Amino acid sequence: MTDARQANGLDGVIAAAKQAPGRGLPPVHLWHPTHCGEIDIVIKKNGLWFHEGTPIGREALVRLFSTVLRKDPDGFVLVTPAEKLSITVEDAPFIAVRVDCIADSASGETLRFTTNVGDVADAGPGHAIRVEIDATTGEPRPYIHIRAGLEALIARPVFYELAAMATERLTPDGPIMGVMSRGAWFAVGPPGGPEA
Repeated sequence: MTDARQANGLDGVIAAAKQAPGRGLPPVHLWHPTHCGEIDIVIKKNGLWFHEGTPIGREALVRLFSTVLRKDPDGFVLVTPAEKLSITVEDAPFIAVRVDCIADSASGETLRFTTNVGDVADAGPGHAIRVEIDATTGEPRPYIHIRAGLEALIARPVFYELAAMATERLTPDGPIMGVMSRGAWFAVGPPGGPEA
């Protein structure tokens, strides 16, 4: 993509994100423009956003871009009513940087996650927690679904908080550590417990 076209794409993304009605998210699921190419934006594994190799230092701009981020079958895109631009996401597009345990008389406890871009999601049937185990290192990589196929990697300190809240449940594969939220149970440890 030429520099001029990429600049127009970036300006278009900013303009569309600013037009969101009220304080909600723009209706990106309703926008189906023609794919316009790529834009040199990379979301690194640590959640930092880069444009043309330089970190985007303005937190407000990152939050603005995050509101027009969508995951399509062919990858991550920034989308406006007029443009769809592919970007690179190294892992998950967001990082869950906080979890709060909220008592709820209707559903027991709720685990409320906050991301690095200000999204809030209550773990439960619509916002699943999943943990992948790195085949090489054996390290857990925990995620929570935030919205419309977009996930947040759960930051290590937040995962430690989850592990401290976890209780054991006996399954056909053996005991598994997990947490409850909004009536749903999510495994956060491997079968056989933390020593497996």
